[in-house]
Amino acid sequence: MPTAYDVDREQLAVLLSGEPAYRVQQVWDGLYRRVVWPEAMTELPARLRADLGEWLPAALQPSVERSADGGDTVKWLWGLHDGALIETVLMRYPDRATVCVSTQAGCAMACQFCATGQGGFRRHLSVGEIVEQVARAVAAARPRRLSNVVLMGMGEPLANFDRVWPAVLRLVRDMGISARHVTVSTVGVVPGIRRLAGTGVPVNLAVSLHAANDERRDQLVPINRRYPLNTLVDACAEYVHRTSRRLSFEWALIADVNDGAADAVELAAIARPLGAHVNLIPLNPTPGYPVRGSQPDVVRGFRDRLLRLGVNATIRSTRGVEIDAACGQLAARGGSGTAGAGGRYENTGAGGESGDADAAGRHGAAVTRRGPGTRPSLSVSAALPVAAITGNPQQEHRLGEQDLVP
Repeated sequence: MPTAYDVDREQLAVLLSGEPAYRVQQVWDGLYRRVVWPEAMTELPARLRADLGEWLPAALQPSVERSADGGDTVKWLWGLHDGALIETVLMRYPDRATVCVSTQAGCAMACQFCATGQGGFRRHLSVGEIVEQVARAVAAARPRRLSNVVLMGMGEPLANFDRVWPAVLRLVRDMGISARHVTVSTVGVVPGIRRLAGTGVPVNLAVSLHAANDERRDQLVPINRRYPLNTLVDACAEYVHRTSRRLSFEWALIADVNDGAADAVELAAIARPLGAHVNLIPLNPTPGYPVRGSQPDVVRGFRDRLLRLGVNATIRSTRGVEIDAACGQLAARGGSGTAGAGGRYENTGAGGESGDADAAGRHGAAVTRRGPGTRPSLSVSAALPVAAITGNPQQEHRLGEQDLVP
């Protein structure tokens, strides 16, 4: 059964084929502009509201909700129709809000330090499952405005490009979120970067780099064996040239692994010619990857070295550590764990491909028209304290601010 945000406008018109034509726009505006469920669309007849509630159910079933930072950080664990679990994180600020959304249930990228990947890959999310996460965040953020969307939750967005990109277009064209306030993250799926560059829509790109030589990156981010750094850098250069958007590199600092002076020099050699901004992320340990994040003084020193090398670098503050806000942690605990190991919002992960993952995640909907008086049928296949780290309030910032949304 399709869900509320899976159907497109044409499919909605088929569902409403027995209604006046203007009802399609009313329902579409209700879902995307007002961001309310059909039962709250009081401009519709009560009968139609009830029918729509049955025809277009929610995709996300609340499993766990946790809050931290005085209620400014909220994390949801959602259950999907097939039992898969995904996570969404809402971060409130005084005048706006940012949401971090998942694009896959699990991840197959096999990054060593990732909580999501340690749970394996299950399937792609549909367009509706992605968009509904944003809709839920819009409603929860009120009266603040949800201004920023970062696709940095569970999964590798560019591995699910055929669902992620239609979802992004819905957010930009229908929900009214500026493309310049949407950030797509990737561990380096080069064909996806090139596709993104060719869309003509100026979203931001954040590349999870973590190592600036092939030998080390092969270990930390195994997709580097398929798309080594030279290939990745070429794709990033094409993206910057074609979009005129600033590129961001994500760098999770791991003690005695990628936090040395030579690492900073190698990183600067890649970032500086691209004009890339570097987000330094103090890594908190995750079960299954027995290393520790760099100490606060090392983090500050790494940032300062990059600045001296001419690279714009800041230290990302993490939020919601006590509620397992780093992606994949709450799902890995099945929603029942206690507050634990921190981590980062933007993880991608490990695990193997599932043979039926693509079929399970297809978002295209087939519509069958029926006679008067019957419902048309649709089928859808489907962290560390900031002050302790930065030492300089001017270097503090949070996910979704100037580092990702220039």
